[in-house]
This record gives sequence, C-alpha cells and structure tokens, in this order.
Amino acid sequence: RIDAERKYAAMYEPKPIDTCGIRLPEDLEVLMERIAENVHEHWSVGRIREGWIYGPQRDDGKKTHPCLVPYDQLPDSEKEYDRITAGETLKLILALGYTIEKK
Repeated sequence: RIDAERKYAAMYEPKPIDTCGIRLPEDLEVLMERIAENVHEHWSVGRIREGWIYGPQRDDGKKTHPCLVPYDQLPDSEKEYDRITAGETLKLILALGYTIEKK
C-alpha cells in the first residue's frame, strides 16, 4: 500500500493557476488579514471537532497542538502561512477576472 501511495504521489503534479503577475491593491491588505484570521478560525473549529486541544507541542497521538489559540496569539510564522493562503485566494479571484469591492 505504501508503494502505491508513493507511486501516486510521484505522478501528481500540482498546477495552481499562475498568480505571480497579480499585485493586491493596498485596500485589500485589510481583507487579506481578515481572511487569514478566518482561515485559522475554521482550521481551529475542525481540529476541536476532531478532539484536538491546545498543547505546547504538536502530538498527533494525544491530539494536542500549539496553534489552537486565537489568531492574534499565533507566532508570526503561523500567521504568515494563513496570510499566504488568503493572499493567493484573493489573487486567484482577480486573475479569474472578478473584482473585489467593499459596499
């Protein structure tokens, strides 16, 4: 089974839509941060539903994770991970021809 999984993984080539030419306007920076926070909140809800709790170190067996804290208490490296997800999502929306405007 492990060999089959490795073979499949070796065949998979991720092909994200190229967003490297998209620059987010400054007014979307606030939105990006709100999305990043919301991504973390959704991740946290999912983990908690699965029985995970806060712990100073990640332990899959004990289901503890140091990032089960409010977004503003995350280390900058973890916030950056969520910001990248949010930023790439916003860039994809723009790359696909949509506009984003606040009402």
